[in-house]
Amino acid sequence: MRRTRTSSRKQQHVALTLRQDVGFRTTLTGFERWEFVHNALPELDLADVDPSTTFLGKRLRVPLIVSSMTGGYADALRINRDLARVCASRGLAMGVGSQRQALEDKRFVRSYAVVREVAPDIPVFGNIGAAEVAKLADAAPVQRLSEIVHADAFAVHLNPLQEFLQPEGTPAFAGVLKGISMLVRNLQIPVIVKEIGAGLSAGVIRRLLDVGVSVIDIAGAGGTSWAGVEILRRPDTMRDPMAVFWDWGIPTVDALRQAAAIKDEGRAFTLISSGGITNGLDMAKSIAFGADVTGGARPLLQALDAGGIKGLERTVDAWTRQFTGAMFLTGSRTVADLRRQLLVLKG
Repeated sequence: MRRTRTSSRKQQHVALTLRQDVGFRTTLTGFERWEFVHNALPELDLADVDPSTTFLGKRLRVPLIVSSMTGGYADALRINRDLARVCASRGLAMGVGSQRQALEDKRFVRSYAVVREVAPDIPVFGNIGAAEVAKLADAAPVQRLSEIVHADAFAVHLNPLQEFLQPEGTPAFAGVLKGISMLVRNLQIPVIVKEIGAGLSAGVIRRLLDVGVSVIDIAGAGGTSWAGVEILRRPDTMRDPMAVFWDWGIPTVDALRQAAAIKDEGRAFTLISSGGITNGLDMAKSIAFGADVTGGARPLLQALDAGGIKGLERTVDAWTRQFTGAMFLTGSRTVADLRRQLLVLKG
């Protein structure tokens, strides 16, 4: 019975994010409050701008990850195949959705494995939930999951809000940090820890760094509300009491600035900015705030759903042009130059 529920839940999640308004209602990412200082004398040609960077030891044409979205049911194979094809053609990184279902049975393993089949050279990372990590006796199950996608890293997603609100959720988080520490010590690839849209605070980031986590994805509030997704999945009579949590979370820019301040103290880690990234300008602002790479999910899934592979390519190309344009208009030849640019509060 549990196997059926997991696959069905994954399918429901995708359907709701595509068909329903599951954005934050009052909480904004914070990007809208900040703007670049325009440089009318950039002293470089647009053709000189290089938006490429590296992530997990591999080159990206632009600092963008198609963030973890799906897997573990029949149609997820098509979705992940098409996402991976665009990532391969556009030089992006990709994370697969939670692989919990692959721990339960083998029916939909290829919905994850297809990513590496069609995108052999891009950075790819696996994914499992914190509640599963808390129960691990050793790293062997996660090692097997990483081998399914030939992962360059493995992500643990922290989602206490979602588990609390999910009708069949597992809000059991005692021992998660211990489990993460065990994975850091025993996996041969980097461990990524990410929220899923409610943000990571400075205190949480410090605890993760203390156990050796090397990649942090703040995944802040302001984009998709997974609280909202789970509230919509509840019976009608049980929705209203939980609606107070729809906008719970740390806005993306607030979480990003807290994380960047820790980097400025000399703590070395790769910082991913995600949570409400909707265009190339959001990407550029993320880099200027201190991120190394950025991640997008729902807008890219919507582009694929509406226009297929060509539609997703058009969206990625538009984000790339916007990002490159922001670099040019701030006089940034490289992504490292962009990271030194000034953002000011709008008047």
